[in-house]
Amino acid sequence: MRIKDEYSILKEHVKEKGLRITPQREVVLDAFLGTERHVDVESLYILVKKRDASISFATVYRTLKLLCECELAKELKFEGKITRYEHKYNHKHHDHLVCAQCGKIVEFHNDKIEEIQDKVARENNFKVLNHHLEINGICSSCRN
Repeated sequence: MRIKDEYSILKEHVKEKGLRITPQREVVLDAFLGTERHVDVESLYILVKKRDASISFATVYRTLKLLCECELAKELKFEGKITRYEHKYNHKHHDHLVCAQCGKIVEFHNDKIEEIQDKVARENNFKVLNHHLEINGICSSCRN
């Protein structure tokens, strides 16, 4: 079984929607894939503009929505902060620590937390589709 790459996934998705893959969409995807940060639309737009000044903010925004639809990206709305996007395809599940002062985001995975969540779901006869754990606090840099 061949694993699809991100470009193929986007091409299939836009075709299914009756759209076409454009060079602008490919530039946005390439810029998004080139960053491992939790990126907001404005930050991605700045990266895209460095590659192609003709691409509009609206194109970046709409392309991010397409990336979420085909599960290449995941939209995150951290408490009191702007919406950010992270890579989803071929990335393992993780949770987040979010600094309330500087906005720093730290990804982490903890097997015990996952086990507790599964146990709680079983005890309540609940089928988990997905979950998002966000722990808000103050990072060490801001505390110093």
